[in-house]
Amino acid sequence: MKKIRINQNITLILLVFILSFTFTPLHAFGEKIEDPYGERQYLFEKMESLFGIPWYYLAAIDQYERSIAKVRKDIPVKEGLIAIYIPPSKWTGFLNPNPNDVEPKSIQFFNGMGLDGNGDGLADPKNDLDVLFTMTQYLSSYGFKEEDIRIALWEYYKREKTVEQISQFAKIYQKFDTIFLTKQSFPISKGLQYSYRSTWGDARGWGGRRMHEGTDIFASYGTPVKSVCYGYVEVMGWNIYGGWRVGIRGLDNIYYYYAHLAGFEKSMRIGDIVEPGQIIGYVGSSGYGKPGTQGKFPPHLHFGMYIDNGRTEWAFDPYPYLRKWERQRK
Repeated sequence: MKKIRINQNITLILLVFILSFTFTPLHAFGEKIEDPYGERQYLFEKMESLFGIPWYYLAAIDQYERSIAKVRKDIPVKEGLIAIYIPPSKWTGFLNPNPNDVEPKSIQFFNGMGLDGNGDGLADPKNDLDVLFTMTQYLSSYGFKEEDIRIALWEYYKREKTVEQISQFAKIYQKFDTIFLTKQSFPISKGLQYSYRSTWGDARGWGGRRMHEGTDIFASYGTPVKSVCYGYVEVMGWNIYGGWRVGIRGLDNIYYYYAHLAGFEKSMRIGDIVEPGQIIGYVGSSGYGKPGTQGKFPPHLHFGMYIDNGRTEWAFDPYPYLRKWERQRK
């Protein structure tokens, strides 16, 4: 990790930062948060104007941290606007004898990341502005191009999959120009014939004994299948078990898996950004064999959900979520 030093240029930026908040009463820090999405995006955009780091990358890092904190016991869930968690070893410095150090000079002495972003003389890892200022300065120390940011993320997280996920989130935010992307959708349109029940954990025998990791939604051949979320198309193609399948990474860091399709939406490609309700493919009965195998079971959509916690990924039961999305559209 590059050593962060506070020089005259950073001090000047800090003063501009403080003044910009002082003269922006509608978004002054410390006020009651009426619009958390709007306030959060305002902070990201403010940092972009000061450092040149695209706001959507800051939003993507924050969202990634927010998602893993929900499923990790070693990461505290933060109460403020910003969810980014910088561990004490990084914030104060690995050799710092005081893991709770908030003095900028001693943190700098021990090569810690922590900076004072709100001008109160403290580098507080619980303060939204201090944390966001620190992360933005860290990224800018590597440069401002996408490749520079990816290198910075690799050096910070030491995990290629995390770098990819954050980059995907950034592309989603960039396309829609907002972080207020909470809508979700049932994968089959209202008014079409379909049926499903909880099939999580049911035994499956083809290809070896295993458990069923998903919910089967039975429908007629060719029934359109829709994306349930705003997301990034990670995978398209043939799988020996799932047949023609699509894998989409949502902003909740859940990998949504759509399998046994008859085919894909013609215009869709890996790397595309999709939104809730967008058609991604069509119900079929593909799978359980070499590419093109069809008809070994009735036509249906196999729908799976896999959560990533920054270390590993595992499947969980999608049935309660499908029921919720189905109720919400009524």
